[in-house]
Amino acid sequence: MAKRTGSRRRKTRYKLQKGVREQGKMSIKDYLQEFKAGDKVAFVAEPAVQKGIYHRRYHGHTGEIMKKRGKCYEIKIQNLNKEKTLIVHPVHLKRI
Repeated sequence: MAKRTGSRRRKTRYKLQKGVREQGKMSIKDYLQEFKAGDKVAFVAEPAVQKGIYHRRYHGHTGEIMKKRGKCYEIKIQNLNKEKTLIVHPVHLKRI
């Protein structure tokens, strides 16, 4: 079996990076935001928080909240012809 090189954030130097004007302290409002089942959300990573982040391939995708799971949310997304469920912290989600 081949050995994996690097981590999940490999090759994300620019993809998961904040712009110059967005840097600094993040808002606590974004960290503690609440969603209800059925809300539509977009995956927008907050690079300052690594906890509860999704895989880089889903960056920019949209999905629907299914339910809350601890501090995170279960989100249903359509990936090609498959329906997938991701568990993501609310700091990485943006309501649409």
